Amino acid sequence: MPRNKKFIIDFDSTFTQVEALDVLGEISLAKDPEKEQKLKAIKDITDLGMEGSLNFRESLERRLDILQADKSQIEELITSLKQKVSKSFHRNKEFLQEHAEDIIIISNGFKDFITPIVGEYGIPQENVFANEFIYDETGKIIDFDRDSVLSKNGGKPEVIKSLHLDGDIYVIGDGYTDYEIKESGLANKFYAFTENVARPKVTSKADHIAPSLDEILYINKMNKKFSYPKSRINVLLLENVHPVGVGLMQEEGYNVEVISSALSEDELAEKIKDVSILGIRSKTNVTKKVLENANRLISIGAFCIGTNQIDLDTCTKKGIAVFNAPFSNTRSVVEMAIAEIIFLMRNFHDKSLGMHKGIWDKSATGSFEIRGKKLGIIGYGNIGAQLSVLAENMGMDVYYYDVIEKLALGNATKLDSLEELLQTVDVVSLHVDGRKDNKNIIDAEKIGMMKKGSYLVNLSRGHVVDIKALKDALESGHIAGTAVDVFPEEPKNNDEPFASELIGMRNAILTPHIGGSTLEAQVNIARFVPGKIMEYINTGNTYNSVNFPNIQLPFLKDAHRLIHIHQNEPGILAKINQCLAHHEINIVGQYLKTNESIGYVITDINKVYSPEVIEAMKNIPGTIRFRVLY
Repeated sequence: MPRNKKFIIDFDSTFTQVEALDVLGEISLAKDPEKEQKLKAIKDITDLGMEGSLNFRESLERRLDILQADKSQIEELITSLKQKVSKSFHRNKEFLQEHAEDIIIISNGFKDFITPIVGEYGIPQENVFANEFIYDETGKIIDFDRDSVLSKNGGKPEVIKSLHLDGDIYVIGDGYTDYEIKESGLANKFYAFTENVARPKVTSKADHIAPSLDEILYINKMNKKFSYPKSRINVLLLENVHPVGVGLMQEEGYNVEVISSALSEDELAEKIKDVSILGIRSKTNVTKKVLENANRLISIGAFCIGTNQIDLDTCTKKGIAVFNAPFSNTRSVVEMAIAEIIFLMRNFHDKSLGMHKGIWDKSATGSFEIRGKKLGIIGYGNIGAQLSVLAENMGMDVYYYDVIEKLALGNATKLDSLEELLQTVDVVSLHVDGRKDNKNIIDAEKIGMMKKGSYLVNLSRGHVVDIKALKDALESGHIAGTAVDVFPEEPKNNDEPFASELIGMRNAILTPHIGGSTLEAQVNIARFVPGKIMEYINTGNTYNSVNFPNIQLPFLKDAHRLIHIHQNEPGILAKINQCLAHHEINIVGQYLKTNESIGYVITDINKVYSPEVIEAMKNIPGTIRFRVLY
């Protein structure tokens, strides 16, 4: 960083996530019966002062009068504040330490708690300008130093004047008193810091609104931990992604937009132009047309198991990593399958509908236990295998068929053909993926092979069962009952009507694609998918990616990490290394994996490198995408 740049940084709600006196109130008023009212009063006074609507000295006097704090509570406050340093400041601790002499903390808060906090980031106490408490002989705070210029209105500009600073002066803060430094003509720029709080009266005056310290370092072309500020990474989450997932993305510092429904191809093709991360569930189709408009897209998160709604080939060719949640809702789907098998074999669904119509039909006709019955599972993946274990524990005889060789769990029996399975079992449960080859694998011919009076459960994909053939089999009595959770055509949101030939059919349980829709599953998915995407963005790890070669590495200190995605052609790794050697770059570590389409190289290099290296790496023939992580 050029030595002629000085940064004036506020403390409350800027260097830390909170207003320190608000936190002190939580401590000093912990046993006060009027705690909530007093804390609200403190916050209201703070906000009025920050917006410039209340004389600062009066604001300070009123808050201290309510607090009634003492010295021992200041120690407790310091401990608390150390855990509440703003995330982007903590992320850039190395930068703060390296340039501490050019960083000045000017705050209307108090040195008593500010100096110990910023000191851990290398900022010397002589660079801290703030108020000071006055204590009595018992340690109780009875006043503040009223001679301090920072206890008065306009104190911050006066401090700047007295310092006689050379060069460019940049102010970072969230309050009106920070803007006053720029207003007084004493600073080149005022950055309204909005990572923790955004005050309209302050942001309206700013030269630049900064959602994080990363943003400020980025636009000033300074050394930083990450090569691109997270606040500039636009995230689009569709189809009611669970709030936990939304919150994780927001906490990471991304700019997150949430839309509750799916989007059509044309809508998404337009919307995706400025999107870096896309989150979807099962109803959104990410087609080639959509991806052709996605020039900034880094990653797609499927907040579900399947990825057949995503054009994975095009994603791979464009260097877009796709992640899903292959295990997160397994238990939810399995429990639903067990429940529906029991409901179908006891005819609970029709009995319940009859009761709601006032019909008392107490009869055992067509009602069976599941114990001793034969369950046939088509697709022995995560869900099919767990269903196998639970069903066997409930007394069922389990058979399964899968196109891939899968080891049987428990006493399950593997059958060699789909036809053999259909002819053998009493209940068929489908758990296949959504590939095109699986369209109508259960058609009229296959249904005809099933035992008369058997049951069909489909919790996999809507297009794998011929709905017309299923309806005919229900009407003829060949199939005794069915449970269907997925359909060839499904509404995009809860406001669209649902239509199906199965509506009104006897002993047919129809559910709106809710196999994985339990709170537990949605939370699991909402944690898993963002975690994988953020790990990919931050470290380059692709473990669990659907379409990328899987690499898993730790975050590396004191090095830059370069990510190179290229077509899987001979010699590209050699060209990467020739490029680095030509620029006299030392390789700390290097990792390569390929699949049939692409190669994925992570290269860790020492910190000394020229900008020309970046352009040279981007221009290596066969390069799909190149980025510097940190």
